[in-house]
This record gives sequence, structure tokens and C-alpha cells, in this order.
Amino acid sequence: MSRTNLLVACALVASLALFVGIAAAQNPAIAGTPNVYNVDYFSNANTTGDPDGTVRIVNPGFSGGNLCADIYVFDTNEEMSECCSCTTTPDGILTLSVNGDLTSNPLTGPPLLTNGVIKVVSAATSGGLCPVPTTPSPSPTLRQWTTHIQNNGTLTENPSQEVSLSLSEGKALAGQCAAIVKDGSGHGICANSAALAAICNN
Repeated sequence: MSRTNLLVACALVASLALFVGIAAAQNPAIAGTPNVYNVDYFSNANTTGDPDGTVRIVNPGFSGGNLCADIYVFDTNEEMSECCSCTTTPDGILTLSVNGDLTSNPLTGPPLLTNGVIKVVSAATSGGLCPVPTTPSPSPTLRQWTTHIQNNGTLTENPSQEVSLSLSEGKALAGQCAAIVKDGSGHGICANSAALAAICNN
């Protein structure tokens, strides 16, 4: 390999390393920070005769302070229907109703969702508050459990699945939620009841 080609190759390697370093700094998951992203499903929601599902989110106190549960709800067409954020305190539990809190205010209005996906990002607060998550700042380490209403009406509960939060996924979640805020005129914001006003979307 000529000296010129060697210098070009070294420059390319250095540029790639710089790019990866910048991406890692922008996204804790790339930097190797675990425990920031959980994914689960809901089924048979808003169905007459079936029980309500529940999402339980626990702040185990790892961060030493409050954390935001940044929540994104998707329909079966892979489109975001609602997004919201709620405060969780150290050693505290946040309990949300799938019917009443997470699917009752869809962006496009009725009919209400019956099946879909719930994604939760464990995030730092913004000045001590948890605004609608259009600019999430991932921070470990919320834990999540979700109940599922099976087709025969029985109820099961399991830990939600932890997955890696990529830079592209984080940007997509933030961008879609920002579009809901811009175009929804209040529709598409979950956890918007008076009972949750003190801790959600503030």
C-alpha cells in the first residue's frame, strides 16, 4: 500500500471513530447504557366483557432521584396513537390503565384501540418535570410489568422486554410525538386525566 493510500485509510478510520463517538454521546444506548427502553404489547383493550390491562412502572432508585416514564403507544398499523410522560419517584410505582390512561385519547379519535404496542423510555426529568416526550433524555433504570388480556378473557402479567434504544429509534419516537403535539390539538396525549395531572405531561 502506498503512503498516500495508507494516509487516506487512516483518515477514514479516524472519521468513522469520530462519528461513532458523536453518536454514542448523543444516545446512551449506543454508549452502552442499559435499562432505558422497554417494549410490550396490549391486547383486547376496550373490549366489552374483558378486564382492563395494567402497566406498572417501578423506579428502583438507581439514579437517586425522580425519573420520567416516556410512553409511546402504537396501533397495529405501526403508527403512533398517543404519547405522554409521567414522573416516577425512587422506590415508587406508577400504575396506568391501558383502557383509561393509554388508549382513551387517540390522535385520530374513535374507534379506540384494542391491540397494539407500548414503548417506554426511562428518561431524566427536565427541570424536575416530565413534559410530553418530544425530546427524551434516556437515563436508567425504570422497570416495567404489563398485564395482557388473552383471547379467552384470562389475564396474564409479565415483565416487559428490555431492548436496545438506537439513535434512529430514539429520533423516530421523539419526532412522531412532536407531530402529535403539533397537529393533535390535545388528541394523542395519554395519561391526561385530572388524577394524573400533577405527575404527567407537566
